[in-house]
Amino acid sequence: MTLSTHPFTLRQLQYVVAVAEELSFHRAATRCHVSQPTLSAQLAQVEGALGVSLFERSQRRVLVTAAGRDVVERARRLILQADEIVHASQRTSDPFSGTIRLGIIPTISPYLLPSATPALRKKMPRLRIAWVEEKTDVLVRKLRDGELEGAVLALEADVGDVVREVIAKDSFMVVMRAEHALAAKKTPVGQAELRGEELLLLDEGHCFREQALEACRTARVREGEFRGTSLSTLVQMVAGGAGITLIPALAVDAEARRARLHVRPLGGPGAHRTIAVIWRKQSAVEPTLRVVATALREAYPSSRPK
Repeated sequence: MTLSTHPFTLRQLQYVVAVAEELSFHRAATRCHVSQPTLSAQLAQVEGALGVSLFERSQRRVLVTAAGRDVVERARRLILQADEIVHASQRTSDPFSGTIRLGIIPTISPYLLPSATPALRKKMPRLRIAWVEEKTDVLVRKLRDGELEGAVLALEADVGDVVREVIAKDSFMVVMRAEHALAAKKTPVGQAELRGEELLLLDEGHCFREQALEACRTARVREGEFRGTSLSTLVQMVAGGAGITLIPALAVDAEARRARLHVRPLGGPGAHRTIAVIWRKQSAVEPTLRVVATALREAYPSSRPK
């Protein structure tokens, strides 16, 4: 294969991506730890070498041009591949050392990490995991852009074309006050029993909200006006008499039992979510992530609501 000389450097491509994401030369320069004149000169050099304008500049704003959007996307992929080369070389001698960045959604993290963190440390004492708690769509984007090595989330959401390893099936549980009519039984709650009930749900953007709505699709429940930012908030609202809610079984011990609420499993074939670790195809840290997935599976709380 004939080697060619490229008219730009990897560092210059990092400048291009930084400006595209910040839409500000000043913020991009700060992020890249260079002066603004240096960054501007390097970008001008790239534009001159490519023969296209990547950005539209004015005193008030910076816009990415049509040609620039294509270059930025390709630059992101090149930078990601360069990072993979670095990670692969660093882990050749010891794949279970150093630091990896993993995302996790808020409806899993407070209920799984307390038991999983000691298990991960015991299995891989030289590995440091930097956890990032965010909603699913944010984690999927960060994973795609190389800001994360992997993520722990529910596969029922749109996670893209990634490698996945299942940790557990997490059943959906209906939570109500002890004096509520639904509390008279312990058997799974049927869709007919939910008809007309006021169901409290998480706010927009939480994948568990969409999963709960889908699980109760045929029940014709009334969605409560209040929308919570956490499962804890929803459970406390139920304790105050605001209605009923749906939470994953993983959260029952920490939330419903503490509030002395009654819990029944939700009946139906779709009344669960699938918790998994996901990562990019051909990731340099795949061996590490498979061990992480095994450790999370082994540390997954075994207790189930009664």
